[in-house]
Amino acid sequence: MEVVKTAIEGLCIIEPRVFGDARGYFFESFNAREFAEKTGLQVNFVQDNESMSHYGVLRGLHFQCPPYAQSKLVRVVKGHVLDVAVDIRKGSPTYGRHVAVELTEDNHRQFFIGKGFAHGFSVLSEEAIFQYKCDEFYSPQSEGAIAWNDPNLGIDWHLPADQVLLSEKDRHHPMLRDFQSPFCF
Repeated sequence: MEVVKTAIEGLCIIEPRVFGDARGYFFESFNAREFAEKTGLQVNFVQDNESMSHYGVLRGLHFQCPPYAQSKLVRVVKGHVLDVAVDIRKGSPTYGRHVAVELTEDNHRQFFIGKGFAHGFSVLSEEAIFQYKCDEFYSPQSEGAIAWNDPNLGIDWHLPADQVLLSEKDRHHPMLRDFQSPFCF
């Protein structure tokens, strides 16, 4: 696998080696030893999740507060999404900045999102199956989120605003300026 650093510490893109022929393809989606060697990070994933969404669905920008904060390794099994992580670590030189990565069933990219980031994605294909590994168990009382459409974040979700499909909960998150981050850099 290749590890591509991003402009924000704590976020990296993983590009696996894909072996393909007339029968199809094979790739190793995760190897803890190689991940640690190439990223310098020790991560113990404890939970795998999968969601299916249709075109226009936007999920985010979510996180879990400490002590249940999660690092995630996300990928698309089917379809095409724009995956976004926003730095919400107080004191970070990149606080409020984001990295956006297109994840598709064809590019097999994965996006590692460390603790201290709000995360979301928009579905750009007719349907998308999205998988993610987490290094902490889900804790409903530790949920947090910021507004997906905060103009100060400047995120282009690659969707027309009138076609964005949100959960009721995702319609009511605070803007970053009104948010007290539980994370420090």
